[in-house]
Amino acid sequence: MPSDRSPRPLPIIHDRRERKPAKLFEVEQLDLEFANGERRTYERLISRGLGGVVIVAMPDPEHVLLVREYACGFHRYELCLPKGRLEAGESAVQGANRELQEECGYAARNLLDLGPLSMAPGYMTHVTNVVLARDLYPSRLPGDEPEQLEVVPWSLDELAELVQRDDCSEGRSIAALYMARDLLARGLV
Repeated sequence: MPSDRSPRPLPIIHDRRERKPAKLFEVEQLDLEFANGERRTYERLISRGLGGVVIVAMPDPEHVLLVREYACGFHRYELCLPKGRLEAGESAVQGANRELQEECGYAARNLLDLGPLSMAPGYMTHVTNVVLARDLYPSRLPGDEPEQLEVVPWSLDELAELVQRDDCSEGRSIAALYMARDLLARGLV
C-alpha cells in the first residue's frame, strides 16, 4: 500500500530571497540541497492573500452556475465557476457565500467546504477551497468586478462538452466541477 508521506527527505533550504514584489504575490528564490547532495535554485510565487474560494453553485440538482468573466492572462472572456479571494476573518464557506452574492446575485442556505486545491504546487503557495452551494435564493452584494458578470446555468450532464470549449480552460473550475459531480453521484454530499 503506498504511503501518503514522501519516501525521501525534503531538500535543505540554504537561502531564500524575495524577488520583484507585486501586489498579489511575491517571488521568492530558494537555494536547495537535496538528500543526494544536488543543489538547485528554485523560484516560487508566495501568495500575499488569505487564499481563495471557487464555488460550485447549484440552483437545482442538475445545474451549476458559471460566470463569463474577463481573463487578463489570456486577454479573453472565460467561462468558469464564480470565485474570489478570502477576506480577513472569513472562513471558506463565508467567503464563498459573499462571492456568490457579488458575482451571481444569489446566496445559499446550504454550503459545504469540499476541500482545498492547489493550482501549481511546484512553484506556487496559493490554495483555493472548493465550496458546494445549494438551496440558492436571490441576494446581491456589490462586488469588485469592473463589469457585471454574465451568469450561465450549465447542466452537470454536459460537463464533458464544457471542458472541450475554447473559452473554458480554468483548471480550478474544471477540477471543482468534477469533484462535486463525483461526490454528488456517489451520494457523499
